Amino acid sequence: MNNDSVVLAAGCVLWRRSPCGDGIEIALVHRPKWDDWSHPKGKLKRGEDTRGGAVREVLEETGMTCDLGPELPTVWYQVEGRPKEVRYWAAEATGGSFEPNREVDRMVWLPPAEACDRLTQDRDRQLVSALLDTLHVTKDGL
Repeated sequence: MNNDSVVLAAGCVLWRRSPCGDGIEIALVHRPKWDDWSHPKGKLKRGEDTRGGAVREVLEETGMTCDLGPELPTVWYQVEGRPKEVRYWAAEATGGSFEPNREVDRMVWLPPAEACDRLTQDRDRQLVSALLDTLHVTKDGL
């Protein structure tokens, strides 16, 4: 396969410590174009490295700044007949606030088990499990 035909993208499983003090919460975004709930992600700009692209996409889609942690599994799937490769990182939210935008109309913070229930794609649920393993946290977020 010609490598130029692969759509390259990057994103994060964005998390924060729960405001009520017990466990973590994961940010999910709703994209009206696809009517789905997913992790913040997007296509890389020409010449952009994946880490920079992941941080940029989180800021663009959620309004949040973040610190990148460990890399999570890469996900491959087809979009409109083209292969897409998305590299993901665990990322702790460090500040910011969400404003609806052209790509994302809603964002929610949910405990991991609820995030898994809300996510549209199974591949995104697997990323939650990978994050929990990385952070040594249970599905309850504790």
